Amino acid sequence: MSSTTRQNPSIIRLGVNVDHVATLRQQRGTHYPDPIFAAALAEQAGAAQITVHLREDRRHIQDRDLAILRQTVTTKLNLEMALTKQMVEAALINRPDTVTIVPEKREERTTEGGLNVLSLSAEMRGSLRVLRDAGIGISLFIDPDRDQIRASVDVGAQIVELHTGDYCETSGEEQRRELARLQVAATDSFQFGLKVAAGHGLDYQNTCAVARIQEIEELNIGHSIVCRALFVGFERAVADMITLMAKSRGEARG
Repeated sequence: MSSTTRQNPSIIRLGVNVDHVATLRQQRGTHYPDPIFAAALAEQAGAAQITVHLREDRRHIQDRDLAILRQTVTTKLNLEMALTKQMVEAALINRPDTVTIVPEKREERTTEGGLNVLSLSAEMRGSLRVLRDAGIGISLFIDPDRDQIRASVDVGAQIVELHTGDYCETSGEEQRRELARLQVAATDSFQFGLKVAAGHGLDYQNTCAVARIQEIEELNIGHSIVCRALFVGFERAVADMITLMAKSRGEARG
């Protein structure tokens, strides 16, 4: 494992995923609610990044959404996508700041686990090189596993997003074991020189422990924020999560 002189991130940032605003819109085939408007509200509330997942079946985010978000997002735009020819072309057209490569199955309700970088390494390298050469940052959504971290380094990723689903879906001693796995994976990733993000299933109850992991500098959260926004409004829901994360990390908030 290579050593690094970087210090652990002093702050933790929130990336807001607005997919499920689009899910509600697509349910009735209307023009509202608008994920672009939600993204603007999230940024006003302090979000450091907007995340969207352009799926093959376009179940929520549409190509038009991505194009407009590229023109309107003032922080960073992160595109979650499967590593297919069509999605690589969409990324090259829209030039998000970062792409996060995720596994994708048509029948799944939401992403079910991390990318198996070990099994996909050979076919990934060429497409990832094209994206990097276009100035797009490369993040891989992986399970908290050392072999997957090593493989991510080998294929040229700059960021890993650790899958928190197993942690979020358990409780008690099992959840504590999953949290420990996340801590080890975050430390390993950081020592390999990778930036570390995390996400999937995080909400206002289970985020605190993950936010305390010092090597993690970004959490991507969507569904729980959209759900809370139904009752308190979008800006308030985002601001509440940022405050929760900051307090968990021991950051001073103005």
